[in-house]
Amino acid sequence: MPRIRPDFTKSPYFIDEPGNWHLKAGAPKEMQNELEEYLNSLEILDEPGTIKGIKIHFYHEE
Repeated sequence: MPRIRPDFTKSPYFIDEPGNWHLKAGAPKEMQNELEEYLNSLEILDEPGTIKGIKIHFYHEE
């Protein structure tokens, strides 16, 4: 299943250099935070309860 494209990637501030995503100077603080959170989330692949970074909720009957 493909990941949803984050909104910041559609901004004119966004620079899509392979391996070096960043924003142009003057990008809104909210957008800077969104990019930082997204890039940090890519580093967490083996978090317990996830598969490829996607949170999995297990339900079981007792």
